[in-house]
Amino acid sequence: MTRRAMVWKRSLVVVTAAGCLLSPLPGGRIRAAGSTAAESAAAAEDQRALLDRYCVGCHNERSLTAGLALDTADVAKAGAEPEVWERVIRKLRLNAMPPPGRPRPDAAATQALVSFLKTEIDQAAAANPNPGRVDAFHRLNRAEYKNAIRDLLLVDVDVTSLLPADDSDRHGFDNMASMLSVSPTLIERYLSAAKKISRAAVGVASGGTSRHTYQAFPYEVDEDWTNASDELPFGSRGGLAVRHTFPVDATYEIMVRLRRNGYDYILGSAEPHQIDIRIDGVRVGLFTVGGEDRGTPAPLGFAGNLPGSPEWAEHVTTYDDNVRVRVPVEAGARVVGVSFVSRTTAPEGIRQRPETVNSHTLSWDNPYGNPAVENIKIDGPYDTSGVSETPSRLRLFACRPEGANDEVACAREILSQVARRAYRRPVTDAEVDTLVGFFEAGRGKSFDTGIELALERVLTDPNFLFRIEQDPEVLGSGTAYRLSDLELASRLSFFLWSSIPDDELLDLAARERLHEPATLAQQVQRMVADPRA
Repeated sequence: MTRRAMVWKRSLVVVTAAGCLLSPLPGGRIRAAGSTAAESAAAAEDQRALLDRYCVGCHNERSLTAGLALDTADVAKAGAEPEVWERVIRKLRLNAMPPPGRPRPDAAATQALVSFLKTEIDQAAAANPNPGRVDAFHRLNRAEYKNAIRDLLLVDVDVTSLLPADDSDRHGFDNMASMLSVSPTLIERYLSAAKKISRAAVGVASGGTSRHTYQAFPYEVDEDWTNASDELPFGSRGGLAVRHTFPVDATYEIMVRLRRNGYDYILGSAEPHQIDIRIDGVRVGLFTVGGEDRGTPAPLGFAGNLPGSPEWAEHVTTYDDNVRVRVPVEAGARVVGVSFVSRTTAPEGIRQRPETVNSHTLSWDNPYGNPAVENIKIDGPYDTSGVSETPSRLRLFACRPEGANDEVACAREILSQVARRAYRRPVTDAEVDTLVGFFEAGRGKSFDTGIELALERVLTDPNFLFRIEQDPEVLGSGTAYRLSDLELASRLSFFLWSSIPDDELLDLAARERLHEPATLAQQVQRMVADPRA
């Protein structure tokens, strides 16, 4: 990006008591930013003489050393050719030109030339800004979508299970607008994700059960395998901790599947192990698995040709079917942790290298090793008893209707606030009317079900899924213009937080104060200090 694209404050610019911007010129002369044409011409002549003496001998139309011809370049109009003169500035700053062994100007003259060129380029860029162009539609990538849902509804979602992976450019960046395409499959996934997220946020007390599966990373299977997460008990082994949002107060079933080898035999079945299941650190289940004598086991070198007895084979492929627990849980986001209880003994002899999961895929191998959790499934809700006031509900429900006659007005207030945050701008009456129409269609069962359906509509709206910047209608094509404060707020928040603007930033933008230098600087400092940055 050249200085024509962005003008930065220069350290060489000084401010006098009268407030004039000054820049140094050779010979001790100072040219003010508002100097006369005669003064500017005199300063340009001084720099032209310096270039002719020290630079033009190599960099001319005939020699074209480094592809640079300074004899025909007009130093008085450096702002018209910023690419040429920025090359000169870089070489002078590095003290790389003139080359060693050739006559050079003194340091003061070199610095004066650099200051002159920077001033000319910056003034030209300020007079004729060329900020470049970004895509008018920029879809949120998965990380931005996850963060936006978190900040909008206080719901932590697993985007890897909801949305397909984003494409990335050749440098590995997945937030480039040109790479973030939209397909029919992605649209379907957005619809499905909106339904699940709105249900989790609202916590509707009816609507059937669903299953969520959380897959473990393919860990190493090692004799001293320790806890895989800080959310698990200290010293535990081969576990998995996940954050799951329970939509309502109800009974839920937690099921655990253990890791297997290539023949579906559960690893580490030769010895007994205890499996510990916890919710927010509180134990809700403890099971002992493995170590049972069931028939004749397969030999250690089993490679598919010497299986164990049918009774043994059935046992080592199914004994984790009973590792499940039904437990009442209050609505909200909670940590579900499953791990194997710590053992204080250690194997004797020489320590062997860790065996990766892949080493178990073709043979029975190591029946005395540690097992590990393969996935956790959470089913529910069953026997719904109500809905607790979760953080997401407290944020979402700005009001509660006292009666049926108050429902539409309350819904309008709730949906206006949600849409304003989701769309990153004030919403129109027509947009709110559309959302209220969805509320009306969904409130047959309850007020909450109406809000849930309207929230689905918000989460599938292009104004939420895309960052949209529209050109002013009164300007011609290619004309530079200042971003609106609301567009600036979105750019700033997605740059620093990869998420939507918060209420403070949005309020300032709506009042058209964000572009003010002091306000903008204060907001940047606040946002950088935020943990989301």
